Amino acid sequence: LVSSSAPIEDYSFRKDCQQRLQRDGVVEIHNFLQPEAIKKIKQESALRLDDAYFCVSNHNVYLTPPQENPLHPVRNREVVSSKGLIADDQIPESSPLKQLYHNTIFQSFVCHVIGEENLYPYADPLSAVNVHFAKEGQELGWHFDNSSFAVTLLIDDPIDGGVFEFLKNVRDSSNEFDTVEKLLNGEIRPDRLNMKPGTLVLFRGRNSIHRVTPIIGDKTRMVAVLAYNSEPGIKLSESARETFYGRLN
Repeated sequence: LVSSSAPIEDYSFRKDCQQRLQRDGVVEIHNFLQPEAIKKIKQESALRLDDAYFCVSNHNVYLTPPQENPLHPVRNREVVSSKGLIADDQIPESSPLKQLYHNTIFQSFVCHVIGEENLYPYADPLSAVNVHFAKEGQELGWHFDNSSFAVTLLIDDPIDGGVFEFLKNVRDSSNEFDTVEKLLNGEIRPDRLNMKPGTLVLFRGRNSIHRVTPIIGDKTRMVAVLAYNSEPGIKLSESARETFYGRLN
């Protein structure tokens, strides 16, 4: 399942990934899965595209309700996100995505890199493994994640656009709001990831603001999100499930 170019049981490889995450806030591992596994995931995902729940949402970068008297106007400034996704219960148990998600060696690798003792799957039927779709003109607006880390796998890339951009260690910095405002105004050039299909990304998105640029062309961007918790029994809130999936179960 995992390619030989990603020796996830090797201590030195784990240590190198851990150091890169600490230094850069992100780790990219190209060609993480074997080509046959990526091919199967791509075929499975494309077949479910018509079943995906698509929505457009306006939100601020903190993903919080508007404030009456914000500390800075940028807290209420809205950006747009538009995407579709299929939930965990729409992905077959035989899928390489599910095999990877539940693989104890992979979980141990992620634990080592992000510095967690254990990882646990979401306890609701929708949130553990998702595939996100972005068609022409769709994008993921600038935001900070609520979770401390994210694990994603690029399944297929668009003709153009769909670039993952980020600025690390912005949240809780002394000039946080000014930095966010300049970024939204296009006055700061963010970092970019050079992701290709098969690239695994471990990312600290709670402190690093990030987005995916609008898709250009008629080829859909597909990315898998493998969501874990550091505590057992956690469910995504009902309001979040309604927003993301259009349903609770």
